[in-house]
Amino acid sequence: MNAPSFRIAAVDLFERDVRLRLPFRFGVVTLTEAPQAFVRVRVRFPDGREADGAAAELLAPKWFDKNLALSNEDNFDQLRLALHLARDLYLDDAKPATAFARFARNHQTQTEAGADHGLNPLVAAYGPALIDRAVLDALCRLMDVPFYEAVRNNLPGIGAEVTRDLVGFRFESFLRRLARPSTIAARHTVGLVDPITAADQSSTSRVGDGLPETLEEVITAYGHNWFKLKVGGRLEADIDRLSAIAAVLDRSRRPYHASLDGNEQYEDIEAVIELWRRMSETPKLHRLVRSIAFLEQPIARKTALDHDVRPLGRFKPVIIDESDADLDAFPRAHALGYAGVSSKTCKGIYKSILNAARVSKWNEEGGETFMSGEDLTTQAGLSVQQDLALVSLIGLTHVERNGHHYVNGMAGAPAAEQEAFLKAHPDLYMFSHGAVRLRIAGGQMALGSLGSVGFATKAHPDWRAMRSMARPSSFPAGDFS
Repeated sequence: MNAPSFRIAAVDLFERDVRLRLPFRFGVVTLTEAPQAFVRVRVRFPDGREADGAAAELLAPKWFDKNLALSNEDNFDQLRLALHLARDLYLDDAKPATAFARFARNHQTQTEAGADHGLNPLVAAYGPALIDRAVLDALCRLMDVPFYEAVRNNLPGIGAEVTRDLVGFRFESFLRRLARPSTIAARHTVGLVDPITAADQSSTSRVGDGLPETLEEVITAYGHNWFKLKVGGRLEADIDRLSAIAAVLDRSRRPYHASLDGNEQYEDIEAVIELWRRMSETPKLHRLVRSIAFLEQPIARKTALDHDVRPLGRFKPVIIDESDADLDAFPRAHALGYAGVSSKTCKGIYKSILNAARVSKWNEEGGETFMSGEDLTTQAGLSVQQDLALVSLIGLTHVERNGHHYVNGMAGAPAAEQEAFLKAHPDLYMFSHGAVRLRIAGGQMALGSLGSVGFATKAHPDWRAMRSMARPSSFPAGDFS
C-alpha cells in the first residue's frame, strides 16, 4: 500500500475531570485529580471521503515540567496550550500530506512556537502527540485497516525526514517485521506513598471501595510478576522502603522482575551508584537486586545528558524517560552509555517508532539497546488502548500500568460510554465494583480486540459528556533545563 495524502478538516479539543481513588506520588508531586484531554480529528481525502479519529491522554502535572514555581493548574494550562498550538498548525497546513509528513514538517515549528510561549520541548510535543494519534485513527478507518496493519504497511509514510541518523535505514523492511502479540504483561507501579501491607494503613486512610489498595492485595488480585519501584532520592528511607517491598515480593515462588525509577531525584551518577551499592549490601534486598531489569531516569534532566553513565551501567542498564525531550535525545543519551529509552504515547507515536528503529539498527550493529513501556496514568478507554497497541507492536513484552490502580476505571464516564467500550473490547475490560475497568489476569492483559479497524478502538467516547477545552491566556514560563 502507498501512504495516502490528505488534509485535516477539523480538530476539536475536549476535556473531562479524573479523580484518583488513591493518591499517587511520583517525583515532586502527589496527584489526586487531573483533567483528561480528548482530541477528535476529521481527515479528508482528495476524493472527498472523510472520517473521524480520536485520542486521549491525562493532563499530568509535574512530569513534563517539574518547575516547583508552577502550580498544577499552570501545568494543565501548559499542556492545553500545546494542544491548541498544534491544532492551529495542523489546520493551517492546507497542503495534502501523509500522516507522518504532516508531523515532520510541523515538528520544528511546534517546538519553536512552544518555546515562544514558555513551553519546553517535552510540553510542546504533547499537542502533536495526541493529534497524530487521532489522525492515524481516522486514516485507519478511511482505509478500513487496523493500526497494526497500517503501521506494518507504512500507511503513515514514516521515514527519516526528521532523524538524520536514520537516513538510509530500511523502514519498510523494519516495519514489516513488527509482530502483533496476543498479550502483554502489566508492570505494576509502586508509588512513593503506596501502602505495602495492611499495617501501613489506618482505619481512616483506607479507601474501602473493595478494590486492592496495598501491594499485597494488588498481587493477589492481578497476579503481577513485573513491578516498577519508585525511589525518592533519600538513601535511608529508600533502603527501608525497598526492604518492605522486597519482603512482600520475595514470598512469590515464581520469578519476579522489576524496574527501579529514580524520577530525576538524583543530581549526579555518584549518588545513584551509592544507592545501588547500599542495595547490593543489604541482605533483605538480595533477591530484589537480582530481579532489577533496568534503572529509569535516576538523574535530573538538567544534567542527565551531561555525563557518561557507563560507571552506573556496569551494574544495570540505565534508560532515559523525562530526558527524551526531542527527536535526537536518544542518540545523544546512547553515546553517553544509556542503554534504552521509554515509549510513552504522550511523547508521540512517531518518536516511539523512530526510537524502535534506532534500537533495531544499533542492535544489528552489535549493540544491546532496548525500549521500555512507561505509563502516564493512562486511563481506560482510548488512552490505554492506543498505548497498549503501540508498545506491543514495537516488540515490548511488558509495560508499566497504573491508571487502573489509582483511578476507579471508567467511573467518570457515562454508563453508555462504559458499556460501549466493554462491548467492543470484552477481552481487555470487565465490569466490577460499579464501573468498567481494565482486566488483568495472571499479570497479563489481552490485546486481541485492539486489532479492529482504527487505532486500537472500536468505540469512541461520548463527546457530549465533555467540556470544550479553552485556550489558556497566560501562565508563568516553564523550565527548559
